[in-house]
Amino acid sequence: MGPNLALSPDVSGKGRDRAWIVVGTLVAVVALVVLASALPEALGWRIASWALALFAMFGVLALLLWALGMLRFEGGGEAAATGEEIASASDDAIVATDGAGAIVFANSVYRAFCAGGDLRPVERLFAGSPEVSESVYRLAHAARQRQAASEEFRLNQPLGGGEGSAWYRVRIAPLGGAASNRTVWTVSDVTRERERHESFFQDLQRAIDHLDHAPAGFFSSEPDGSIVHINATLAQWLNTDLAKFRPGALNLADLVAPESLFQLDLPKAKPGEVTTTKLDLDFKPRGGRLLPVRILHRVAFSGDGTPGPSRSIVLRREAGDPAIGESAPSESRFARIFYSTPMGIATVDKAGAALRWNPAFAKLSPATFKTAGASARPSILPVVAERDRQALLAAIAAASEGHEGVEPVDAALEGDGKRSARFYVSATEPQGEEDSAATVFALDTTEQRTLQENLAQSQKMQAIGQLAGGIAHDFNNVLTAIIGYSDLLLANHRPTDPSFQDIMQIKQNANRAAGLVRQLLAFSRRQTLRPQVLQMGDVLSELQLLLNRLVGETIKLDVVHGRDLWLVKADQNQLEQVIVNLVVNARDAIGEGGAITLRTRNVAAKDCAAFGEKVLVAADYVLVEVQDSGHGIPADVKEKIFEPFFTTKDVGKGTGLGLSMVYGIVKQTGGFVFVESEPGEGATFRVLLPRFERTEVEEPVKIAAPKPTVDLTGRGAILLVEDEEAVRAFASRALASRGYTVLQADSGLDALRVVEEAKGAIDLIVSDVIMPEMDGPSMLNELRRRGVKAKVIFVSGYADDAFAKALPEGSEFTFLPKPFTLKQLIETVKTTMT
Repeated sequence: MGPNLALSPDVSGKGRDRAWIVVGTLVAVVALVVLASALPEALGWRIASWALALFAMFGVLALLLWALGMLRFEGGGEAAATGEEIASASDDAIVATDGAGAIVFANSVYRAFCAGGDLRPVERLFAGSPEVSESVYRLAHAARQRQAASEEFRLNQPLGGGEGSAWYRVRIAPLGGAASNRTVWTVSDVTRERERHESFFQDLQRAIDHLDHAPAGFFSSEPDGSIVHINATLAQWLNTDLAKFRPGALNLADLVAPESLFQLDLPKAKPGEVTTTKLDLDFKPRGGRLLPVRILHRVAFSGDGTPGPSRSIVLRREAGDPAIGESAPSESRFARIFYSTPMGIATVDKAGAALRWNPAFAKLSPATFKTAGASARPSILPVVAERDRQALLAAIAAASEGHEGVEPVDAALEGDGKRSARFYVSATEPQGEEDSAATVFALDTTEQRTLQENLAQSQKMQAIGQLAGGIAHDFNNVLTAIIGYSDLLLANHRPTDPSFQDIMQIKQNANRAAGLVRQLLAFSRRQTLRPQVLQMGDVLSELQLLLNRLVGETIKLDVVHGRDLWLVKADQNQLEQVIVNLVVNARDAIGEGGAITLRTRNVAAKDCAAFGEKVLVAADYVLVEVQDSGHGIPADVKEKIFEPFFTTKDVGKGTGLGLSMVYGIVKQTGGFVFVESEPGEGATFRVLLPRFERTEVEEPVKIAAPKPTVDLTGRGAILLVEDEEAVRAFASRALASRGYTVLQADSGLDALRVVEEAKGAIDLIVSDVIMPEMDGPSMLNELRRRGVKAKVIFVSGYADDAFAKALPEGSEFTFLPKPFTLKQLIETVKTTMT
């Protein structure tokens, strides 16, 4: 709109200004002529010539500036007339005012609004309508500030007369530059526009109301699963307050049961395609039972293949629901069983492509089914390891040909090789799903296989332990006899005798063999332990100097102490042997130039699951870790390292009893030992000892050595019960030589006979524990019932706690472990009888 669009020349202020300029110029010319005629002729004409020259110069200059576009002459009547015609032809009321608010132009529409009366400014036009006073005030204020503004309001009485109410939109805009003081007002009747908006809004409200109260649920979700809209019906089913719902606040993962979530993965589709998928799954209402539903999931894909928001209808899978169909009861029951069963189920074609599957089957290989979508046909063959695929495919082929009794297929699942499953394959009905050839049932057997392997390993270790224990028992008898007779011989030979050194060699080798037997007993968990309350930090500190000497100068030993370690209860000597064996084993695995890290820390019960060991019972433990930078342990070797006599060292460099002894001592202490290793990445042995909590003030157990005695002779009747003849003969000879009266029995039953036939009282019973017919504890129980009060020394190669439970409560006895020397036997008997 040009600056003169709303202004007529005859009423324009600029027009009056131009008229005065013309009159003034003419007056100046006339005055100049009169002045020139009144002066002398020469002087008058000279002044007139200069004045005319000056006017000519201004004219030429104005003409030049106009040609260059630097000077413009405002349009006259034609431009003004055109602007007036445009304003008059407008359907909106247009009025222009000057700085004082006076009207300088008004078109016919505005005049009609004034109802034929005098023209009034816009402020006065709406003065009688208090409902719009605030809006009119804001417009007037903006006009005074020469700012553009717009207001929209409703009048109860239309302008220019009429019935009903009307809506108006009033806009103001300043005219001209900063020096101008005129403002144009535009008043538009927007009643029909408002009515169309209200009608559209009401239609939209009705549509939303219909959708909200439809007998089916509805939701829309983004590709990432965030829900942007749900209707009132679905909100009610889910126990969700619709008034508090915010787009994106809920996700499909919040609504769908975890085992059914994979079905909502978008299927693959072509660009521009629209897919509709029927899904039967379970929703999770807030604070309620699972809700079985059927979803019609519709998704449109853009031109680049990107999925758009879903439009999904939700139907309840209930018996008798007409939206589901007449078969709703059976379908609902089948869908619930199909999707909630822990056994994987899939219908496949002859090539093994899955037509339908449940969540349990998808869990066997999430990577295979996650990106497949509900409408795709992923092959089930990649679910199993490659070596087992042909067997599964052959079973599917046999079932598709109608064969009955197809043998199940045990297969390893694809991945790390630690998971397995058993697949049962059966033929489908002839009128079943299109292209379906067989139904495959899959049962994850990973945990069962692990339990079987652990049970087999445990049974094997137990069998080996029983064998080792039995061998150790017999060896102890033999070694006791060898060591005992060696002591008898040494007592009759001086060090200068030629045979003395030979006898010493026999005894030393017997003691060495006794050490190997103790290791076997440690593995079989039948050795004698003297547990005491220990602080692992103190134990390692005492051992560190010895360990540094063991690993040598080329291997770095780093000991990392945990803070505030809990107490443990164990045999300190045996525990030190465990640590020494693990460090020596690590040293041998490294060779030279490596590092061994020995660290301790507390392990709370809640942290036990992090170790991934199913046999580990959740409890509080103190952990001792021995980590090396060696060559690692292969998987086939790792399963056997705790077995006795198994070793990877060269002949003559190891007995294979070190780790087996570690295993036995830790198990006998109530702890666990595990190993983690990968070839080339070193190994980490972890020993977990149960935390000891004091229930009462308890002093550490002190192992008291027999009191040294000068006089080892004595008096009294001793009943010696031993089934091993060589041991019995040695012990009888040794005790008789010290002045004791010895009664011998080769079994528990024989001991009962000897006691009945004995004429005098028996002062001491020295008995083996393990004997045929009747063992030592059973014999003692029977003697106590017969009134025998004699003190007892039990002799055994097994631990004392292995038989103490079989004794009457409160029974006192002395324990002498095999093999024993002559001096140990005599001192123990002397100390017990004193």
